[in-house]
Amino acid sequence: MSIDPIIEKALAGERLSFEDGMALFESDEIEKMGDAANRIMQKFHPEPVTTFVIGRNVNYSNVCDTYCRFCAFYRPPGHEESYVLDDETILQKIQETVEVGGTEILMQGGTHPELTVEYYENLLRKIKQRFPSIHMHSLSTAEVEKMAEVSGISIEETLRRLKAAGLDSLPGAGAEILDDRTRKKISRRKGSWKQWIETQKTAHRVGLHGTATMVIGFGESIEERVLHLLRIREAQDETGGFKAFIVWTFQPDNTNLKAEKLPPEEYLKALAISRLMLDNIENFQSSWVTMGPEIGKLSLSYGCNDFGSTMMEENVVSAAACTHKVNTNQILRLIREAGKIPAQRNTNYKILRIFKENEMAEKDFIMQN
Repeated sequence: MSIDPIIEKALAGERLSFEDGMALFESDEIEKMGDAANRIMQKFHPEPVTTFVIGRNVNYSNVCDTYCRFCAFYRPPGHEESYVLDDETILQKIQETVEVGGTEILMQGGTHPELTVEYYENLLRKIKQRFPSIHMHSLSTAEVEKMAEVSGISIEETLRRLKAAGLDSLPGAGAEILDDRTRKKISRRKGSWKQWIETQKTAHRVGLHGTATMVIGFGESIEERVLHLLRIREAQDETGGFKAFIVWTFQPDNTNLKAEKLPPEEYLKALAISRLMLDNIENFQSSWVTMGPEIGKLSLSYGCNDFGSTMMEENVVSAAACTHKVNTNQILRLIREAGKIPAQRNTNYKILRIFKENEMAEKDFIMQN
């Protein structure tokens, strides 16, 4: 079956259907999809600018009682390797981020069965008191749901209290695949796809925008991938709260889930199809952390307008033996090699600085784990 009519439909601004998505995933015309995705991206972003954010992942704890089979990072409660960072250590990590021009903190841990919402409120207030301008793009739907359960309050009240304490936006972690067949296979204790969507929509309603994500390579069907995209699109129609979309591939090393590592072509294909189907999300981030810098660079011609975060520190994906690392000046080089103009942004996708030709960052960093 030719995918040309579907490509023409997307380029004409018509919304793609479930059947269209299935046909695209069944096709091997990846370059054709990539070209169309790039043209769709250019409608949103006509200037040849690729943005990135200087940020740091702070994994405040590895204690988790959800026991996802695909996660190599967590430790069960009481494990000798489990930890909760003290507040001063977290504040020091943020200080280091600010010193190199960082604007975003992605603070995430596991579903800790003893930490109430008060713990997170106190921590967020301390952070904002010392670093009022830092953007806390932090926590996850699973963490919010756990602290609501432990605290005996609703998810909406939890999100309102977190926002009042200093949370600025909610990342898309935990979406994986938004279909319960695969979710039960990879993480029986994690909530249903409807719970993930509802928590995100609640966050949007209380004024916390977020990102949407998809992870492929769990052995999910292409039907589930298409349903995932449609469910994201429907939620975005309702709230408009997703600032960006990110897709990446599952990294099976050191995890309890046996799966074949997907080739780069599968990532690029899923990325292009996502851009064609998600006609209501403006920004798409490259996933160089899992795919590597060169594929990250190639993704800029498959629908991505953003190179994501510098990630001064990253422990979760690294625990699965996936350790691609770049610093700010490498990001500038990769973006230029893709024929684009690099620009630093904040979490709200406001451009803070456009780098001139051959201009490098004055402050760089060595990525840590």
